[in-house]
Amino acid sequence: MTRTNPGTEADSDPGAGTPAGTASEPPWGERMGTSDRVVVGVFAGIPFVAVIASVVVLWGWGIGWHEVVIGAVMYAVVMHGVTVGYHRLFTHKAFRAARPLKIALAVAGMMAVEGDVITWCADHRRHHQFADLPGDPHSPWRFGTSVRALLKGMAWAHVGWTFKNEKTNQARYVPDLLADRDLVRLARWQPLIVLASFGLPAVAGGLWGAGAWDGGAAWSAFFWAGLVRIGLLHHVTWSVNSICHVAGARPFKSRDRSGNVWWLAVLSGGESWHNLHHADPTSARHGVLRGQLDSSARLIRIFEKLSWARAVHWPDERRLASRTATVDPAG
Repeated sequence: MTRTNPGTEADSDPGAGTPAGTASEPPWGERMGTSDRVVVGVFAGIPFVAVIASVVVLWGWGIGWHEVVIGAVMYAVVMHGVTVGYHRLFTHKAFRAARPLKIALAVAGMMAVEGDVITWCADHRRHHQFADLPGDPHSPWRFGTSVRALLKGMAWAHVGWTFKNEKTNQARYVPDLLADRDLVRLARWQPLIVLASFGLPAVAGGLWGAGAWDGGAAWSAFFWAGLVRIGLLHHVTWSVNSICHVAGARPFKSRDRSGNVWWLAVLSGGESWHNLHHADPTSARHGVLRGQLDSSARLIRIFEKLSWARAVHWPDERRLASRTATVDPAG
């Protein structure tokens, strides 16, 4: 697959990550205001501080198995809401979902506190159009290729871009999602869904016991299964943006520097097999080689067997062969 001018890709295929609106509309819309940056700072900063504080809390007070179970379940549900829902379904159209599943995945994704489904997908489609080129909202190569520039770029790709000045033009990139009444309605309910993401672990922790409300257990579950869980998921998601566009093996041909980072695979639900994803964005499976764990693809397979998912774009030998690099330029 050869590198092309990002502005020349077909505009009619939103699943491929290219603009679905009219080519005359600019990639960028209005600029972020101060209030937008404050919201991002609160919802990205507090969980991050909680992740750091968790080291002290773990050392001084430890963690109970109730918090571990609640946190693990919440992490798995919400992480797959992002990987299966936000990413493979809504952004790239890797499969079609029955309406109840579509709504459930959108809600689970919004519980990650990474923005509503429409905003997230618009940013990601723009990322694919301009991957590692000017216009990419979170390329680590933004400032150059020197060591200093790359370190600055990785910080930008990891979290700095969330405070970016310009918003992605949704009319250009996600007209299909803007036309979906369910997703538009859910986007309006985002504040309530975010509150549920923090509140449900606390309620589960407070009620898990002899039947009487345990305030201390509720606060502990809120901290571990709420704040720390969201902070961890944020950094796993952002690591796909930063680390997976700098390091990792590249067995498939892509127009960018996307690589496979094996040690992120489990926590990211298979998203860190990033090289194949950029070589074949509509594929429902990212981990296609032997030993590459991809829990998101497994979940889509289950949905397919239950008839909740259909028209799944599974990779086949011909497509993989056409995208295989003649040389594997490992990161």
